[in-house]
Amino acid sequence: MSAKMLTEDRDKAFALLRSDADKIRQLIEVQMENLTMPQCPLYEDVLDTQMFGLSKEIHFAVRLGLIEEEDGKQILDELERKLADLHDSTTRA
Repeated sequence: MSAKMLTEDRDKAFALLRSDADKIRQLIEVQMENLTMPQCPLYEDVLDTQMFGLSKEIHFAVRLGLIEEEDGKQILDELERKLADLHDSTTRA
């Protein structure tokens, strides 16, 4: 595999992971904007499932050498901070 193809594959992998992370971020933001049902178990299950799936995607990409482990951790850390913000807002509501 040429260096150019490897770079393109890495860029694609990172873009796809970012896209999936953005979808989860949007779910979190919608819930933060509509705190009509704080701590809704169904919504929490959906977010947990999405986060678990993304973490597996990241782990797979790291194992393939498509992204660096630190980059994957950064994506997850950003979402975990958003989830913490959501949790804080529901406990204050």
